Amino acid sequence: MNDSLPFPPGFTWGTATSAFQIEGAASADGKGPSIWDTFCHTPGRIIDASTGDVACDHYHRFQEDVDLMAALGVDAYRFSMAWARVQPDGKGAWNEAGFDFYSRLLDALEANGIAAHLTLYHWDLPQGLQDDGGWLARDTAYRFADYAREVARRFGRRLATIATHNEPWCTANLGYGNAQFAPGVADAKSAIQVSHHLLLSHGLAMSAMREVGAPAKLGIVLNQWTADPATDSQADRDLAAFEYSRSVEWFMDPIFKGHYPDLALRAHGANAPVVLAGDMQAIHQAIDFLGVNYYFRAWCSASNPPIPAPALGGSTDMGWEIYPQGLTELLLKLHAAYTLPPIYITENGMASADQPVDGWVDDAARIDFVARHLDALYAAMRQGVDVQGYFLWSLLDNFEWNSGYAKRFGIVHVDYATQKRTPKASALWYRDFVAARRALSATP
Repeated sequence: MNDSLPFPPGFTWGTATSAFQIEGAASADGKGPSIWDTFCHTPGRIIDASTGDVACDHYHRFQEDVDLMAALGVDAYRFSMAWARVQPDGKGAWNEAGFDFYSRLLDALEANGIAAHLTLYHWDLPQGLQDDGGWLARDTAYRFADYAREVARRFGRRLATIATHNEPWCTANLGYGNAQFAPGVADAKSAIQVSHHLLLSHGLAMSAMREVGAPAKLGIVLNQWTADPATDSQADRDLAAFEYSRSVEWFMDPIFKGHYPDLALRAHGANAPVVLAGDMQAIHQAIDFLGVNYYFRAWCSASNPPIPAPALGGSTDMGWEIYPQGLTELLLKLHAAYTLPPIYITENGMASADQPVDGWVDDAARIDFVARHLDALYAAMRQGVDVQGYFLWSLLDNFEWNSGYAKRFGIVHVDYATQKRTPKASALWYRDFVAARRALSATP
């Protein structure tokens, strides 16, 4: 990291988590089951056969976790709300005990001067709605708008931002395309229809939140990547073009251009989604910010077997290639193709097989990963991309979806048996980095 280059004054430095990954308290105080509760308790779904029943017990330990953030000196915290905690069935009565938990969390953040950035949906649909068809049912989009309206009415003045969805690509393609994630469906046509209902729910929720006058900035969080051909062959170049179209453009084009990308739409053929009159108008409305989650690029090889990515920068414990320059390339490509609102990098980080040694976790690889990606981010900003914040994923080691507790993304180590939190070397590095950026920004 070039320490002589300050980020602009007012740039937001934060950390991030999600409800199901850290909260635990799976049935406490009236919370209903989510599709991830069901998925975890289905044999064979989670690699280490674990569940999110306890996770990091954040529901009972949130004050300790806010204190950790305060000690890091971060400006902001991005977290999600468990829909089934505040509305157990995803419809009908609200659960005041659930809302009270989030109100107390906001109290703690406010007391420490940490801005709250809320995500409404981070994959944990109430099981009651899944029983009615889940995201494959169009009605779920309207139930989501009702939920968004109520959250904005209650908390819209206490939140810096509200994102409708986190990574709808994952909800659709991993939840309905290959059954890797909840609810565990493997059907290409369903996945594509679900992606449309997710986008529709985003648009309906944006309108609903604006109806109640929520002053929080409103947007969406998308996981994105560049798609690079493995060779200069026409087959590899075509595959890369399709990959970018079906992933990045499939969600960006409806929001910013009012239509699906032609390349992906034609390729989907009979699997293309049913789009009703007025749907694209609902989706295609201004957003106040765009959240970008970046972890890796897509490496596209049509060969059999495929040519592996070179991974010259190494790879993470998830097996993902480390490719920092892809963040620069992605942001510049988005900047050229769309008229964008301010961007937040809402997730960036790495899984590392780090373990405590004599009570200390020396995760030098994670420090290197973050530093190199911040260099790449700064390079994009210097070329005109309006990025206003960076959220390091994640604050805590946590339940890593179908990997269970086998993968650790946190800058704070969690001993799941005792729930002891131990800041890693990366946490202290991030603390010092943020403090140094703040000091540089304040220097004339």
